[in-house]
Amino acid sequence: MSTAKLVVDGKEYEFPVVEGTEGEHAIDISTLRARSGYITLDPGYANTGSCKSEITFIDGEKGILRYRGYPIEELAASARFPEVAYLLVYGHLPDQDELVDWRRQLTLNSFMHESMHNFFDNFPPTAHPMAIMSSMVASMSTFYPGSGEDETVDENIVRLLAQAKTIAAFSYKKSRGEPMVYPLTSYSYAANFLRMMYATPAEEYDVSPVMERALDLLLTVHADHEQNCSASTVRMVGSSQANLYASISAGISALWGPLHGGANQAVIEMLEGIRRDGGDYKKYINMAKDKNSGFRLMGFGHRVYKNFDPRAKILKAACDDVLDELGVTDPLLDIAKNLEGVALEDDFFVERRLYPNVDFYSGIIYRAMGIPTNMFTVLFAIGRLPGWIAQWKEMREDRAGRIHRPRQIYVGKNKRVFKSVSQREHVESAPRPFATWSYDT
Repeated sequence: MSTAKLVVDGKEYEFPVVEGTEGEHAIDISTLRARSGYITLDPGYANTGSCKSEITFIDGEKGILRYRGYPIEELAASARFPEVAYLLVYGHLPDQDELVDWRRQLTLNSFMHESMHNFFDNFPPTAHPMAIMSSMVASMSTFYPGSGEDETVDENIVRLLAQAKTIAAFSYKKSRGEPMVYPLTSYSYAANFLRMMYATPAEEYDVSPVMERALDLLLTVHADHEQNCSASTVRMVGSSQANLYASISAGISALWGPLHGGANQAVIEMLEGIRRDGGDYKKYINMAKDKNSGFRLMGFGHRVYKNFDPRAKILKAACDDVLDELGVTDPLLDIAKNLEGVALEDDFFVERRLYPNVDFYSGIIYRAMGIPTNMFTVLFAIGRLPGWIAQWKEMREDRAGRIHRPRQIYVGKNKRVFKSVSQREHVESAPRPFATWSYDT
């Protein structure tokens, strides 16, 4: 076994080197603090492996993404989202009988408990769909007691995957002030969501096969992405033995942030800003090249991929198909295509590997499909559910796992002596006594 040596204050410590199945290497420092009294400092955990996992492999330098060993390109071309979800959660592709039963269960469990519908009445019309989704998922544990017990895990996995799209569609209807539309058992996973979004009790909605396939593809390419912010959040919450719903609700909240799941929304907002400024995309290309301008092109480059994001390649082809099939005329999409054309050919972007990423194309496709901007992250969350569930399940089944408890380097004040108010010479920012507070009523 390979080892690594660390020398601190003249003392030498030896630690084992762990190698992954794809040749990744890590130094196992799990005994570092106990043996030396030292810890490592790694803000953002960019150089820290928090777990061993069999779920997803990424090679950012080569532009590789695989779910359970299967290249994302092959899954996107030949599998549908429910099949990919099964693969991520259970570790293998389902056979024909398993797939039929899995799809059946996802359909039959699409209906929420009727009492949950009352919750939607109490959210304000302006409530963000992500806030509603996080709240509703957390509330599911109150309707399904025992959701943290091993014997109910599979049932709750199906319920969560099945009802997430219903919750998302209902949250959209709430924001529109429209009545809810119940799912139909004859529709596919993606088609059911689109129908619940756009149909009304008075008018049925015919789901376009192009729209159905595009949404299925978007869900598939977002299904997992290794130890990102939200997946790590799910694992951290789950490490306390919190139930599935509580852990996934925390993941949804983590995804909500603009630096994580909100990136495709930021792309559309950038395009809208360019349009309001006259649509001169070349001006903004030049601003992006000028480091003093403070402007950044959203949807270009990726923290992990130093090559072309493999998911972006898939969605670029889908984007072209959707725009051609739907015949959408939208000035924002024209600006986006012009930006894409420049970024793929301009030496400034090519040399820096600032290729259009998955957020760029997903935002354009959602826009073309008529999906409201505030629903982009919700759809991201639905797609990411299988990955979160798989991460939670893997963490839970690791019986040697411990509750996550990172350390810190304290840089605050040294020990101080407490003095009462009468003893202090200077009182900094002391609040007024409660009796003197006033309120606007």
